[in-house]
Amino acid sequence: MSTALAEMPRRTSAYRPVSVARSRNLKKNYGEIVALRDLNLEIYAGELLALLGPNGAGKTTLVRMLLGLARPDSGSVSVLGSDPHLGHVQARVGAMLQVGRVPETLRVREHIDLFSSYYPAPLPIAETLKIAGIEDIKERPYGELSGGQKQRVLFGIALCGNPDLLFLDEPTVGLDVEARRLMWAQIRTLIGRGKTVLLTTHYLNEADALADRILVLDKGAIVAEGTPAEIKARAMGKQVRCTSRLSLEEVRQIPGVLSAKADRNAFELQVNAAEPVVRELLQRDSWLGDLEVTNAGLEEAFLALTQNHHTDASKERN
Repeated sequence: MSTALAEMPRRTSAYRPVSVARSRNLKKNYGEIVALRDLNLEIYAGELLALLGPNGAGKTTLVRMLLGLARPDSGSVSVLGSDPHLGHVQARVGAMLQVGRVPETLRVREHIDLFSSYYPAPLPIAETLKIAGIEDIKERPYGELSGGQKQRVLFGIALCGNPDLLFLDEPTVGLDVEARRLMWAQIRTLIGRGKTVLLTTHYLNEADALADRILVLDKGAIVAEGTPAEIKARAMGKQVRCTSRLSLEEVRQIPGVLSAKADRNAFELQVNAAEPVVRELLQRDSWLGDLEVTNAGLEEAFLALTQNHHTDASKERN
């Protein structure tokens, strides 16, 4: 993480949250498929809430409900104190969706100018171009841009109306590392201006770097909610990384190893306690090298939460 991004403040414990969006007992089915089940959600002013979940968890359905693009089978949704379908609410909301499509022949600046005209108090065009990092491509037709450049244009379209609430659905897909970190800094700048952001992402390091709060969704239900530190605390144990002459199966059989996988020429182990596992590794392999022991991270917590939820759901069906 860049120094500038790391120094950007997050909410403090003295912050008194004000709800800008909520759902109550939200249900949505598509035939026999349950997309959302009795979902209760709060999004607070000035926060970045990261919405995580495996494919099919219900993330897209929830975002569509909050944007007023779909109606629930039962339950209620409120955005900025009103029905999300209402025009005055939509004028204060911006969205960058994966399914976004815009005319290929219009130039970048023309797109920003067009979408800005839909809002009562948009950002100045020059400011939108700067925040989105698209000043240098503003005269190029959209259809001639790379995938990453198109992502930045869609980001600019989402924020050009100066929204109070911004929905970002996988915003950094297709971006290289430098461009991704630049967008992270831009998103945090928006939060610093008092904007509220709902972010969906499959990049768990992105949620860890940006989120004030994380919500994990699985099979239409919330399975965990909290700060990144609180979510990571749900993953018990340590991660051990090493190179070894042992086989992967031999490593997996060591007492205390919860899981093990090969990563290039090294092994990555999830363990309850690192010390006894490391001692056993050294006893079995005197050539053990490149040893690293770290705390379990957000990825391990996410996998533990969703896998446990699948197990519990399976038991309920049986």
